[in-house]
Amino acid sequence: MDLGLTSKRALVLSSTRGLGLSVAQAIAAEGADVVMTGRDAETLQAEVDAINAKGAGKAHAIVADLSDSSTPKMLVEQTRGKLGGIDILVNNTGGPPAGMMHEADVDVVRRQYEVMVLRVMEIAGLVIPEMRERRWGRVLTIASSGVIQPIPNLGLSNAIRASLVGWSKSMANELSSEGLTFNMLLPGRIATDRTRQIDSINAKKAGKSVEEIETSSMTQIPAGRYGRTDEFGSVGAFLVSERASYITGSQIRCDGGAIKSV
Repeated sequence: MDLGLTSKRALVLSSTRGLGLSVAQAIAAEGADVVMTGRDAETLQAEVDAINAKGAGKAHAIVADLSDSSTPKMLVEQTRGKLGGIDILVNNTGGPPAGMMHEADVDVVRRQYEVMVLRVMEIAGLVIPEMRERRWGRVLTIASSGVIQPIPNLGLSNAIRASLVGWSKSMANELSSEGLTFNMLLPGRIATDRTRQIDSINAKKAGKSVEEIETSSMTQIPAGRYGRTDEFGSVGAFLVSERASYITGSQIRCDGGAIKSV
């Protein structure tokens, strides 16, 4: 299937590793030109070079820190300078510290909300006008299965990411008639550094090995395993493609069936 992504222009936030990287790789493989962002210049450039070596869509690097209030304007301006415009925005941010919600420090909550929600809204607000002018645009927000089924010991993530669900659905209601789509992509247990980190925290808390925690987690997933990043990236590429033009306002699960609700 041709996804219709050849020569589309995409900005993928926080895409040096894990889920963001997997989506950037997948859409570049389909012929889209991609701006990738991250704080670590060396790691970012290495991933950009790896994509460009494959010879499909072209990747570019912009070092950016979402905790900096000047980042949204800088990022959008530099992306337009490199690509000439933005057809696709993939929102992705790092996760907040693990922990119980009732123990969360209000200053930490405030800082994380600013990075994980307000920056996303700011960047989207700068990009959406040109999408409306062209009557074509894709805004995909990577969140977590925790927005549907709260994940133990990830209270901040469950609470903060849920804000983006209401935002994305509202944007879909308001702008889908103009050729834009807004969707959420919800990962379950995908094999990333972040998942390994969380498993390590849970192992220490439970007095078990990381391997025991992983095995226990897998028994709760109908697919019987953690997902691969390429599986996640493929779903993301489809959702920002021409072929997904009638999918909007949705929360798409990529979780191996782990979420228990229907």
